[in-house]
Amino acid sequence: MSSNAEKAYEILKAFEGKEEGVGQWHTIDQQQINLFADATLDRQFIHVDPEAAKITPWGTTIAHGFLTLSMLSYLVTSIPPIAPQSFEGIMMGINYGLDKVRFPNAVKVNSKVRARTVLTKVELKPPNQVQVTRTVTVEIDGEAKPGCVAEWLTRLVYG
Repeated sequence: MSSNAEKAYEILKAFEGKEEGVGQWHTIDQQQINLFADATLDRQFIHVDPEAAKITPWGTTIAHGFLTLSMLSYLVTSIPPIAPQSFEGIMMGINYGLDKVRFPNAVKVNSKVRARTVLTKVELKPPNQVQVTRTVTVEIDGEAKPGCVAEWLTRLVYG
C-alpha cells in the first residue's frame, strides 16, 4: 500500500511545470513599508522618506525587496490549490527555504502586487515528505517587469 506522501507525490508530479494560478491584488502602502522598516530597522530614505525619495529614479518611496519577498506567504493564499486531493493525510507544510531570489523591479508605494505561481519541481523525501518547488512571480499592476521572482521550497509532511 502507498503512503499518503507517495500518493501526493504521484498526484503533484502530474502538475510539474504547470501554472498553479494567479492571486488577488494587494496594495503596498506607506504604512506597511514603514512598519516593515521599523521591524527590520532598515529605515533607508528610499523607503520611509517620501520627500527625500522624490530625487530617486522612482520619484517616490519604494517597498523593501525583503518586504516584497516576505509577502509571498500572504500573496499565494488567494491561489486555490492545484490538486486539493494531494493534501489527504497531511500534517503540516514547512517553509523549507529559497533557491533563487531576484528583484527585477522596484515596487513603488501604493502599487498593487499579486503572485503568479508555477509548480516547478516535486520530489519525494523519505520517510513521509514531499518537497515542492514553486516559482513565484510577484507582478506589479501596470509594470512590464515583476517586483520579485523566487524559487520557493516547501516540505509537505504526511502522517
